Amino acid sequence: MCGIVGYTGFQDAYDVVINGLRRLEYRGYDSAGIVLDKKDNSFEVEKTKGKVDDLVAISHHLKNTAHVGMGHTRWATHGVPSDRNSHPHLSNDGKIALVHNGIIENYDTIKTMLKEKGFTFKSETDTEVLVNLIQYFMDTTTDIDFPTAVRFALNEVYGAYAITVMHEDHPGVLVVGRLGSPLAIGLGENEYFIASDASPFVEFTKEAIYLEEGHMATISLQNGVDIRTIKDNSKIEPAVQQLKLSLEQIEKGGYEHFMLKEIFEQPKSIHDTLRGRLLVEEGIIKMAGIWDHLEKFTNAQKITIIACGTSWHAGLIGEYLIEEFARIPVEVEYASEFRYRNPIINEKDVVIAISQSGETADTMAALKLAKERGAFIYGICNVVDSSISRITDAGSYTHAGPEIGVASTKAFTAQLTILALIALKLGKHNGNLGNAEFMSLISELNAIPKKIEEVLATTHDLIKEMAKDFTNTHNFLYLGRGYNYPAALEGALKLKEISYIHAEGYPAAEMKHGPIALIDENMPIVIIAPKRGHYDKIVSNVQEIKARKGKVIAVVNKGDVQVAEMADYVIEIPDTSECFSPIVASVPLQLLAYYIAVYRGANVDQPRNLAKSVTVE
Repeated sequence: MCGIVGYTGFQDAYDVVINGLRRLEYRGYDSAGIVLDKKDNSFEVEKTKGKVDDLVAISHHLKNTAHVGMGHTRWATHGVPSDRNSHPHLSNDGKIALVHNGIIENYDTIKTMLKEKGFTFKSETDTEVLVNLIQYFMDTTTDIDFPTAVRFALNEVYGAYAITVMHEDHPGVLVVGRLGSPLAIGLGENEYFIASDASPFVEFTKEAIYLEEGHMATISLQNGVDIRTIKDNSKIEPAVQQLKLSLEQIEKGGYEHFMLKEIFEQPKSIHDTLRGRLLVEEGIIKMAGIWDHLEKFTNAQKITIIACGTSWHAGLIGEYLIEEFARIPVEVEYASEFRYRNPIINEKDVVIAISQSGETADTMAALKLAKERGAFIYGICNVVDSSISRITDAGSYTHAGPEIGVASTKAFTAQLTILALIALKLGKHNGNLGNAEFMSLISELNAIPKKIEEVLATTHDLIKEMAKDFTNTHNFLYLGRGYNYPAALEGALKLKEISYIHAEGYPAAEMKHGPIALIDENMPIVIIAPKRGHYDKIVSNVQEIKARKGKVIAVVNKGDVQVAEMADYVIEIPDTSECFSPIVASVPLQLLAYYIAVYRGANVDQPRNLAKSVTVE
C-alpha cells in the first residue's frame, strides 16, 4: 500500500529518491518523507502529510547533499495521515531510520515491552515500534552488527512488510527485508536502487533482483548485495532478472491522466494478451499453464475463483464463461472472506486467483489456505514475478503493461480476455463446444481489439460532453442482465472510486425488489442493453424506469431503435457475442466515470483513501 525508494551510489540521492517517489505515488499518497545520509554521515529527515509535491516544497534544500538515501510515500494503516505518522521513522537514539510497507500485527505487544525498557514513541505507527526494536537489539546484544539486529527484530514480528533501514554508524549501507510486500533491487554501475517496483530505476538499469519472501539483503558499494534468509541467516545466491519495462510505458504520453491513457491502451493490451495464445487460422488456443494441466481442470469437482474489487467482478464474468462453455461448477469468492469462513476445499478442487498486482494480501492469504488443503492453484496477474505468480502451481500473465491509474481499466479487460481463453479452451477440450461454435467464438474474440478501437473513436467525444450533465449528481444505479450484471457492478465501482458519487450495480431483474424505490427525476440509471441475451427483459426494465421519471443512460448496439428511443442518453457499441459484451461495454463506462470525475475536480489517478496495490489485509 506504500511506496519505498532507496539509493546508494554516485548520483544525487535526493533527485533519485524524489523522482522515484513520484512514480510510486500510485501506491499511496496521503503523506511522504525522505531521509538522506549526508556527506558528513549525519541523517537529514523531512516528511509531511500530503503528496510528494508537498514533500518537495519543504525539502528542496537537500538537493546535492548526499549520495545515499531513502524515501516513502504512504497509505495510512496505523495512525491518521499526519506529519508525525509519516515515514521515515527514527529510533530513540536517532541513529536508525526505517521506511515500511505493510502491517506489523503484534506491534502493540512489542511496543508495551519497549516502553517498559524506557523507549518513547512520537507516532501512532507500527513502523516506529519496529525501528526501536532494532535499536533495542543493537543496545542489548553483545557483538551484534547492524544487519543482524535487523534480522533479530524481523524474527520477532509477524504480519506483512517490506522495509528499508539505514544506520548513521554504517554509512552507505542499506538493509532491506520482505515478507508479503514486494521489493526490488536495481543493479547499476557503481550504484544500487531499491523500490517497491522497478519503475523508479528503469532508466538507470535493466537488471534487477526481486527479493523473495522471507529474505533480506545488505546492500553497499563496497560489498554489493548480500542476500540472507531472515529466519536462519542462510546465504542466498541472487537471481538477476532483465527488466522489460520501458520509461515510455510509465509516462503519460500526452494524455491528461494515466487513467485516460490506459483506457485508450485497451485495444493493444487485449491484443497483446491474445498474441501467441489465440491462433484463429489454426483453430487453436495455446496456453501453457492450461495445456499442461488440462486434466486438473476437466476433472475438478469445482473451480473456485478468488479475487478482490475489480478482479472479483472479472471473476464473476469468468464464472459465467466457464460454466457455460466448460460445464464445470464455479464459485466466486471474495478473498478477504474466503480464509475466515472455513471453506470446503480439497485436492479435487481448482482455485483461480485473479490479481492485477499479484501482491494483493487478502488473495495471497486465501491462496495459502487453499494450497494447504491440497487444491491446484492457478494465477492470473499482470506483474511478472509477483508473489501470487510464485505461489501458484501454474498461471497466465495478462499483458496489459504497467497500470498506474489506481482505478483499474486495461487490467480488467485483459483479465476478462484470459478468462475467455480458459473457458473456450476447456470447453473445446471436454467436448462441450463443437468445432463450428468454437471457431465462431474465437474469431469473435480475436475481433474484440478492433471493436474497442471503434468504441473509443465513436463514443469518446459524446461521453465527454454527456458527462457534464452529471457533475452535481449524488447517486447512480447501474443495471445489467446475464454477463452484463458484473459489468454493471464494475461500472458502478469505477464511478465510486474516482468521482466519489454513490453508485450501485444490480441485476436488472432485481430493480423491482427494492432499488426501484430510489428512482425519480434526479436518479440517473445506466443500463447495459446489448441486443443479445435478455433484450426484451431489458426493454421492460427501461419502461419501468421511465414510468418513474428516471434518467436512462443506455449502452446499446449500433442501430438499436427500441431502447434508444426511450433513453435520455444513448451510447452505441458494436455488436458482439453475448459472452464478450462485458469487455466492449466496460469501455464507455470507464470513460463516463473518468469524465464525470474530471468535471468534479477529483484527482482521477489518485482517488482519496485508495491505493493501487493492496498489500495489507
